[in-house]
Amino acid sequence: MVTTSSLATSAHVAANPSEARDGARIDVRRVSHRFAMRGETLPVLDDISLSVEPGEFVALLGPSGCGKSTLLRLVAGLDKPAAGVLQANGEPITGPDPSRVVVFQDPTLFPWRTVRDNVGLGPEAQRAGRKGRGNAAERIDAALELVGLSKFADAFPHQLSGGMAQRAALARALVNDPQLLVLDEPFGKLDSLTRIRMQGELVRLWQHARFSVLLVTHDVEEALYLANRVIVLSERPARIVAQVRNDAPYPRHRDDPKLVALRREVLAQLGLDV
Repeated sequence: MVTTSSLATSAHVAANPSEARDGARIDVRRVSHRFAMRGETLPVLDDISLSVEPGEFVALLGPSGCGKSTLLRLVAGLDKPAAGVLQANGEPITGPDPSRVVVFQDPTLFPWRTVRDNVGLGPEAQRAGRKGRGNAAERIDAALELVGLSKFADAFPHQLSGGMAQRAALARALVNDPQLLVLDEPFGKLDSLTRIRMQGELVRLWQHARFSVLLVTHDVEEALYLANRVIVLSERPARIVAQVRNDAPYPRHRDDPKLVALRREVLAQLGLDV
């Protein structure tokens, strides 16, 4: 039996949710950011303040290029803000950390490594840094089982469909037992049917593992199907123009009148009153 992490015991956690580990609390306080381009300053974020509660699923919506992905990079610790403070569980975010894992639109799997070896990159790095936790092989097996790829462990990326490759990317993130999953348009390049299936899988994984989620998407329906709360951003430099709470129970149905009404509300906030 796998016992090295909450990921490894996901089935047990699903049956006993009180034993699951809480996700991270994220606090963003008066964060602004800008880029220097050709000798000029390009403001990207303007005085952003928000929090993500432990175990909460939050979606960021806004016009293309408004700064959503930049905010994710700051939360992940990949960049430092020009102004303001970011904290995870009350501690300053000063750089990347295994507890905060990013999944991008492209799976970015190494083509010369099998699915198992791609998923095992995190445990491999931890062993190299002498920060290994438990049995790495068991953790990898548990992650593959959780995303339904156990039978494809020895396949190479070119042998996977787009949805399977993104499952592998999710397994690579989940093997680290993260407290926060940072998702940057993770299903943006998938066909519509695969995207719908992957949305359902993401909800299942989130409910099992109880991590917090911060998602960037351009898809209003996706945000409302997945998230507890939708934060609407303005054109660049991004400001928060609305926060829409979504207390519809899971599993959600896309034609739920409540979701339809929330869709109208979000579109209106985006200036698309249709």
